[in-house]
Amino acid sequence: MKIALRPTATALSVALLCLISGCRVGPKYNVPPTAAQTAPPAYRELPVATNPPPAVIKADINATNPQVVPAPAYDGWKVAEPQDAMLRGKWWEIYNDPELNALEDRLNIDNQNIKQFFENFMVARALIAEARSQLYPTLGTTPAYTRTRSSSNLTNSSTSTGTGNSGSTGTGTGTTGSTVTTTTGRQSSLGSLPLDLSWEPDLWGKIRNQIRSDQYNAQVSAADLENERLTEQASLAQFFFELRGQDALVKLYADTVAADQNALDITKSRYETGVDNQISVVEAQNTLQNAQATAIGIGTARAQYEHAIAVLIGTNASSFTIPVRPSIIPPPAVPVGVPSQLLERRPDIAAAERTMASSNALIGVATAAYYPALTLSATGGFESSTFKHLFDISSRFWSIGPSVSETIYDGGLRRATVNQYIGTYNANVATYRQTVLTAFQQVEDALSNLRIGSNQIAQQMQAQVTAEQYVQLALDRYKLGLDPYSNVVIAQTTLLTDQQTVTQLQIQQMTYSVNLIQALGGGWDRTQLPTPAQVSQKLTKPDTTIQQ
Repeated sequence: MKIALRPTATALSVALLCLISGCRVGPKYNVPPTAAQTAPPAYRELPVATNPPPAVIKADINATNPQVVPAPAYDGWKVAEPQDAMLRGKWWEIYNDPELNALEDRLNIDNQNIKQFFENFMVARALIAEARSQLYPTLGTTPAYTRTRSSSNLTNSSTSTGTGNSGSTGTGTGTTGSTVTTTTGRQSSLGSLPLDLSWEPDLWGKIRNQIRSDQYNAQVSAADLENERLTEQASLAQFFFELRGQDALVKLYADTVAADQNALDITKSRYETGVDNQISVVEAQNTLQNAQATAIGIGTARAQYEHAIAVLIGTNASSFTIPVRPSIIPPPAVPVGVPSQLLERRPDIAAAERTMASSNALIGVATAAYYPALTLSATGGFESSTFKHLFDISSRFWSIGPSVSETIYDGGLRRATVNQYIGTYNANVATYRQTVLTAFQQVEDALSNLRIGSNQIAQQMQAQVTAEQYVQLALDRYKLGLDPYSNVVIAQTTLLTDQQTVTQLQIQQMTYSVNLIQALGGGWDRTQLPTPAQVSQKLTKPDTTIQQ
């Protein structure tokens, strides 16, 4: 139930004082502490210097003269120098691949998911303007013209009688008369041009808190936009390196097919000269055919990565191709920085923190409902039964007056609303802290993947060298007639498996590198987040184009 109170001089004075001083109810916002604020000076999973890999023992065909040779060189992943403390801007340029740079530039312009998040940001900015409009008076008009005619079948008459005096003194005879007024069948016109002015001063900061909430939400939307941009950029880089890895596998199998073809030719020649039997030819032919079949199947994964890249850059997959270019390089040195910087570098953490600020402001919006609302209203204009006299000075009318309203009883609605927003704020605090913890987990995961993967690749490359020696030994012993061709087949299969494993680990290492950069926030930092004043600025040329 609501009641309207007659404003008094004291009430108006208090309201005016509150208006001038700018009262704003609700809790003051402070960023809650997190476990990350006591983070160690360095990440735990950073790589440390390790002993050099053991040497490889190379033996001749009789294994009587072993030789010690150094292990294959592998430039494993490492951390950038301290002067490169942070990535900035176009982080993908760290890979020094012009083709990747061109694709990333296209993605930033034509990616449809990024456009969607950008339009969401525009919506959030428009909501700020909607909230700010409530700070100002509302002026409206409802011009009207009516012409009416009453029914002729209505009885609507009035009679008046009177007695008059013939003089002021003496005696005389008065007169008596009557007047009859009839309105049946009468026509009338009425035109009006009113102006209605209404304003509710923001005495308790309800509107200002709503504006702050919308400003923070716009910052959340801006951070979400950057997080989506980073996600799309990282996906493109990963797909690109996966595609290049498939090209490397194609080359590997092309070389394998050539080697298997050469082995088949040798086996046929030996069979034709009677040195070997037909089963060796069949084994060599089967090995070649298996390699050829696998080489064909690699094209499936490459095509899918190519199609995914086409979607990311906003083009039709049917008309998009990337030239084949086998290229697998060790991941570059990534500037990791220190853990205390992570909170300033990730857009998702910034979005979670701004979400808390927005929900805190909404508590103030709900709290303002406990206080009375003052409304100042005025109406004025012109009204006349004939149009030619509508704007005469005598046709004007006006009314003005304030009103105060206060809710006396609402069944606990206001208290429940405040508790609702408090609960929402507390939930957002938990989300913020969880986001921070997850960020540190992702960085540590990426660091451990790179560190362990680098050591694994070095070890696997040693196995590959040993497998190459195994193939050479088996082939030489087969040529000398010491072993059957099945030993060569086993050695070839072992070498191909080791080579394929090395290539796949190198591909994986590049994607781990991208994961680390994404976990660190890419080239973004909190200074790029627009301020509340910036998101509240009026757009110089708003985009009102409707997509078709």
